[in-house]
Amino acid sequence: MPADAAGMTVAELAAERRNLFDGGFHPPLVVLDAGALEHNLTTMRDWCERRGVLFAPHGKTTMAPQLFARQLEHGAWGITVANFAQLRVARAFGVGRVMVANQLLDAAGLRWVAAELARDPEFHLLCFADSVRGVELMAAALDGAVRPVDILVELGAAGGRAGVRDVATAEAVAGAVKAAPGLRLAGVAGYEGAIGHGATPESLAAVDRYLRDLRALADRLDLPEDAILSAGGSAFFDQVADVLGGTRTVLRSGAYITHDDGFYRDISPLRRAGDTPFRPALHAWAQVTSRPEPGLALLTLGRRDASFDQGLPEPHAVRHVDGTRSPATDSRVSALNDQHAYLEVGPQTELEVGDWVDCGLSHPCTVFDKWQLLPVVDGDTVVDLVRTWF
Repeated sequence: MPADAAGMTVAELAAERRNLFDGGFHPPLVVLDAGALEHNLTTMRDWCERRGVLFAPHGKTTMAPQLFARQLEHGAWGITVANFAQLRVARAFGVGRVMVANQLLDAAGLRWVAAELARDPEFHLLCFADSVRGVELMAAALDGAVRPVDILVELGAAGGRAGVRDVATAEAVAGAVKAAPGLRLAGVAGYEGAIGHGATPESLAAVDRYLRDLRALADRLDLPEDAILSAGGSAFFDQVADVLGGTRTVLRSGAYITHDDGFYRDISPLRRAGDTPFRPALHAWAQVTSRPEPGLALLTLGRRDASFDQGLPEPHAVRHVDGTRSPATDSRVSALNDQHAYLEVGPQTELEVGDWVDCGLSHPCTVFDKWQLLPVVDGDTVVDLVRTWF
């Protein structure tokens, strides 16, 4: 943040509508594009409405309550989180319905849940279960709670992460939930993103098989009339709607809000179907700090600033010292250190020390956790700032 902003509130700094490049902001910076954010929020809302599915976007992607609020304003049924810490953040900022896509086991955390249920009669909590032992631990800690916690039996797959592996275990878990006074059997859930790892026909077919198994499990268990079926990350939510549609299906896509310039761009259901695509809202701006040899530039962007687990930053454009811009699409980032990016400079890229480079990022889930405060920009003007709570 600008040095002369010390002592300002976020609202005061945003109200000044400073220029990103001459307003005192220090590179590297990861920023959010205001227009792309609004486009993505509206696009996902409209898609869910057309398909008749509910939506509880995964908050762990951003851990930004300001963005939670905008998702809820754009029709989200609730917010999904992954653990107690994220649940407490969501509740601190007034989220009324929270789905925990995990099994809650910690006794201290569950006692907090019981107190929160007593404090706020409008609070609705759902979480997963995949073992009788887990159900027993939840029931013991929630003994005496004023209202039950809704439990979704989680279906997994061989070699994957959490979730029951067979129908017999699922039935045993469901039976244990029904017998526990502090719990209510509310449906089934799963995560198809752990099954498919691309848009190949084989991957899409594997996702379909898993989703059909999830639907069959829901049909087999003695679920209430208002039962929920939940799946749907950011890569295969169209298949979830196709296979699970016609029920109270709840999608949990999280990365859609910013989309990306990598993993999700290449696998997005909207792109595969030819629908109106999401737009990448994350941009990393870094400065050229060195041109030590021909064809190589070092940028002030590293592993501490940008995601690199699902692809390296992707250079798009150069902002020169004089304010003009030129493309950098024939260049590529070949490696990252903690604080440096190695840019292989293409023959068409004009680049000097001091220039700024705009890089697209892949996999937003590992971007937001690196930043406490992200400028929101309209063009080059900072119109807001988003705080994260990791």
